[in-house]
Amino acid sequence: MEMNWSRWFRCESSFELLLVPNQPGVFALAEEIVQAAGPNSRRMLAVFEIQEADDLAHAMSRLFAAGSGWRTKLAEARCYIRYAIAPSIADRRAAASALKTWLNSQREVAAQVFEQKVVRAAESGEELKTVAERAVDRVTHGMRLSKQSAVEI
Repeated sequence: MEMNWSRWFRCESSFELLLVPNQPGVFALAEEIVQAAGPNSRRMLAVFEIQEADDLAHAMSRLFAAGSGWRTKLAEARCYIRYAIAPSIADRRAAASALKTWLNSQREVAAQVFEQKVVRAAESGEELKTVAERAVDRVTHGMRLSKQSAVEI
């Protein structure tokens, strides 16, 4: 099944949703993640919710309703949304289910990589690093070694 997704667009209020069609489909919510400033810093989107809807415009507008659990997150974070029209209920359910399965598997991977345990670095004895920072250091150190050995050859 191939789905034609809209572009990501900023989701600050329900006014951004005026052009969303009143058709059935699937939509995804994501939060912008900005890495620390540096030469290789990037902006990324982290998907945090996937839903199917009989009417995309109404379902997406309800995200901003007073009783919505997402209202606060959408107001406080820099969130984006995209959607795909899917007239068939079977296609909507299959797409939403596959995307939710993918999202849950990525959460488990992210939890392992970005675990926030603080560990003292063995060499310096003073510098505190997270598990993720130490993993990046190992990869970076390995890249430096491979570049040095390629230069020496």
